[in-house]
Amino acid sequence: KAMRNHSVVPEFVLLGLSAGPQTQALLFVLFLVIYLLTVMGNLLLLVVVNADSCFHTPMYFFLGQLSFLDLCHSSVTVPKLLENLLSEKKTISVEGCMAQVFFVFATGGTESCLLAVMAYDRYVAISSPLLYGQVMNRQLCVGLVGGSWGLAFLDALINILVALNLDFCEAENIHHFSCELPSLYPLSCSDASASFTTLLCSSILHFFGNFLMIFLSYICILSTILRISSTTGRSKAFSTCSSHLTAVIFFYGSGLLRYLMPNSGSIQELIFSLQYSVITPMLNPLIYSLKNREVKAAVR
Repeated sequence: KAMRNHSVVPEFVLLGLSAGPQTQALLFVLFLVIYLLTVMGNLLLLVVVNADSCFHTPMYFFLGQLSFLDLCHSSVTVPKLLENLLSEKKTISVEGCMAQVFFVFATGGTESCLLAVMAYDRYVAISSPLLYGQVMNRQLCVGLVGGSWGLAFLDALINILVALNLDFCEAENIHHFSCELPSLYPLSCSDASASFTTLLCSSILHFFGNFLMIFLSYICILSTILRISSTTGRSKAFSTCSSHLTAVIFFYGSGLLRYLMPNSGSIQELIFSLQYSVITPMLNPLIYSLKNREVKAAVR
């Protein structure tokens, strides 16, 4: 009700991937295949991690959480993207748009926290392997995951409550395939500076805070690995981190590039957005299963 008083525009038009009908049909097939692979890959990893008792360790508990998150994260944007590729009018209601903003923020934020938690887990595993089971006990793991969800949802809630005060009067074209806060600022006919400042502060605290934790964990991991005398020990220690590091580079690389770029609706911006909201959730199960002998064996 409050939103209706503010907004004259009842809905937005998502013009992100509008092209000729043939191109859109091809894109539809492409993204449908990607989405089905994402769902199947992450569900398979979830089943494997929960079914086999040899995977009941902190690392795989976090990996299961990451799979569940990737399912949520891609399901926030991809079904609507697929619907728009098939329909003539590519509209989304203002409420629907705000809901999408909230859930993109919440799931992306949780993933950012979880990647930091996983970096800490790898640090404990490599620096004190004998105490690993005691340090990373079930209680701590559940607490860290719960904290990640709680923090990200709080962050998303604060941002969305400030964003609900934006007025939208006439401009309704979003040059993007999903609703993200930066795309809404140019459309607002009211002052967006409060929302922009909130977004900036929370992004710096949340994403850069987590990134700093990952960075520091890896500096500690590296110094521990360099102290290992045997070459096989070194390569084994490093291989346990390589998949996590790959996931971090994909998620943070594309996410940062998307949010640091000026909001122009350019093709690069769309590509970076697709990378972290559509492609990364599909790649995560692959990254983890291809580089992990135990997961490969269990899947077989």
